[in-house]
Amino acid sequence: MSSAASEADLSEGERAGLELIRESGGIHQSDFWKELDVSSRKGSRIVESLFEKDLIQREETVYEGHNTYYLTPAARDLDFSLLMAGDQLSPFIGDEEVDPHDDTFSQWVMTLAYED
Repeated sequence: MSSAASEADLSEGERAGLELIRESGGIHQSDFWKELDVSSRKGSRIVESLFEKDLIQREETVYEGHNTYYLTPAARDLDFSLLMAGDQLSPFIGDEEVDPHDDTFSQWVMTLAYED
């Protein structure tokens, strides 16, 4: 099942939990349920469900002297075709800033047009 399909079936609590994990970039499970303002039992169920749906990853760890899990978002399915034009990669991949007055993109598009 793709992550998009499994995300559509999430409960309100699971959706809030996934959003928290994604926004934080990672959180200890012992803090996770507190941030969601749910019981530790309900928080554990949410984590288990998200983990089973491959939406998050969890790693055993010790935090503040207690065994817990560190929860991180799972890598999403990425569509790299959006970066491609035919068999060529966009010239701006990896650029932090793009000069709006630079004609690199226009030249790249023209090159693609003339190749056909």
